[in-house]
Amino acid sequence: MKRGVVLILLIAVVFAGTSFIHLQQKTKTTALKFPVPAGWPKPVYDFKQNPLTKEGFELGRKLFYDGRLSADGNFPCAGCHQQFAAFATYDHSLSHGIHNTLTSRNAPALFNLAWQKEFMLDGGINHLDLQPLAPITAANEMGETIDSVLKKLKKDATYRKMFKAAFGDETINTQRMNKALSQFVLMLVSANSKYDKVIRGEDSFNLPERLGYAMFKNKCASCHAEPMFTDYSYRNIGLDLDTTIGDLGRMKITRNPADSLKFRVPSLRNVMVSAPYAHDGRFFSTYDLLIHYRKSVIVMPTTDSLVRKGIPLSNFEIGQLTAFLFTLTDSSFLADKKFAPPNDAIIPPPPDIH
Repeated sequence: MKRGVVLILLIAVVFAGTSFIHLQQKTKTTALKFPVPAGWPKPVYDFKQNPLTKEGFELGRKLFYDGRLSADGNFPCAGCHQQFAAFATYDHSLSHGIHNTLTSRNAPALFNLAWQKEFMLDGGINHLDLQPLAPITAANEMGETIDSVLKKLKKDATYRKMFKAAFGDETINTQRMNKALSQFVLMLVSANSKYDKVIRGEDSFNLPERLGYAMFKNKCASCHAEPMFTDYSYRNIGLDLDTTIGDLGRMKITRNPADSLKFRVPSLRNVMVSAPYAHDGRFFSTYDLLIHYRKSVIVMPTTDSLVRKGIPLSNFEIGQLTAFLFTLTDSSFLADKKFAPPNDAIIPPPPDIH
């Protein structure tokens, strides 16, 4: 989607906020409290423009799992963002698109989005309420048009009832669809891993985990800052360009050569269940990724200064780091039924593309 179109839509979202809130005040909805874990920073998402409600959340959940948001009916948002993989694409290096095609990236995990200012691996979307427009309309992802999606939703009596319950009347439009999707993904808060329990004083690390945590703070925390385990920056970690994809990362958005091959630093939360890794999924294990940092970093003009000389890691250190990374898995988040498909959802199996 062109940036000009996204900017126009963002302006529309901002100016429509007042009327949206006024309408919601007239609607009998059940407010949802957003969970901010103790010690975490204040979320950056403006909840005043999109107050969380049970009705809005349930509508967003239904939309998230509905294949009709894609052109061929087979690719809901959940097709690339699977709960058991922390809402990332599991197993395949590149995520799937309509008509058995492949996208050009590995879909990132979805959680703790209320603390994130920019979206997509290149930061090309600057507001969560706009983010769904990109995958829905991308030819190699969901391949639909917004008008077509809205027509399908308007024909569904259940959706008309759910939009009315969430927003006060049966009007179905882009703004309401996006706000409902935002309400669902905003509630995807992952903050109950063993690491979190240790920080809260409810558990303790064993020896390998404790050693790994110390190594992490010494060698990884500059980019993967606690408690989010990312600093949300864009960095070139010394990977060569896949010429079949030609993905230049952040440079695609800024047109600045200094941003060539820079991608957003991912959170390491749930990293052990969200393989493969890197923007194009070229690493199928954390071991492969750590070996890259040890000996395979390619030095080019935009390679990040923190990794230009590699990161010295012995096999022992890799083992201890791995033990610590396992403590970042939030099992309760992965199995939380309120984030699972609604009872009436029909989730098609993914195509067998490797």
